[in-house]
Amino acid sequence: MGKTGEKFEKLLEIMKTLRGPNGCDWDKKQTHESLIPYLIEESYELVEEIKAKNYKNMAEELGDILLQVIFHSQIATENNSFTIDDVIDTLIEKLIRRHPHVFGTEKEFSYKRWEKIKALEKGEKKYSIIGKVNKSLPALSLSRRIQENAATVGFDWNNIEDVYDKVYEELNELKKAKNDYEIEEEFGDLLFSLVNLSRFLKVDPEVSLRKATEKFIKRFQKMEELILKDGKKLENLSIDELNQYWEESKN
Repeated sequence: MGKTGEKFEKLLEIMKTLRGPNGCDWDKKQTHESLIPYLIEESYELVEEIKAKNYKNMAEELGDILLQVIFHSQIATENNSFTIDDVIDTLIEKLIRRHPHVFGTEKEFSYKRWEKIKALEKGEKKYSIIGKVNKSLPALSLSRRIQENAATVGFDWNNIEDVYDKVYEELNELKKAKNDYEIEEEFGDLLFSLVNLSRFLKVDPEVSLRKATEKFIKRFQKMEELILKDGKKLENLSIDELNQYWEESKN
């Protein structure tokens, strides 16, 4: 066994000890369900480090993700559900099966074949090119994934100008909406068309929206600093005064 294998075995042993009779009370109380918030939190923290290109912290956050894998596997072992070996074996088999162009006789990668293999793996009797998409995905990511799958068979716009026209069309329909139900529906259609536009612009909508939100936060906090510096209170200012400070915060 190489050094990596030895370290992995040590990691497994540490988790087993933490969950054992003389282990940590907090670790022993955890279940698959109780760990869900931590898995989500660690995933977002990893995303932040990737975006920041902070590779030292990225290594740490990847370790936290690995901890979640080890943690869940240990709980499953105790419950006789599955083991870490099952996790690894399943992953190895899946990677080989989904890459017939590397490990098999196919000549090149096919996204359509990839989705079909996934459907067969899950025992789906009826295959859809859209695939069985994880509906737990954030809405923007889910929308983009569905659109990408549909585009693999040519169900897509011919050019970006058509997409812009669709965005304007959906915006006009939103303006004409008469009640809450129609507003919600038309707003959703508008967002869906904007995600389509993001594909043509080669922009990730999740990343783009997050950056816009972070920019707003930064500017708003700068505006608060400017107002405080002038000895004023934000809540006492008119909208015109706030807009003036907002413009200053952009510099």
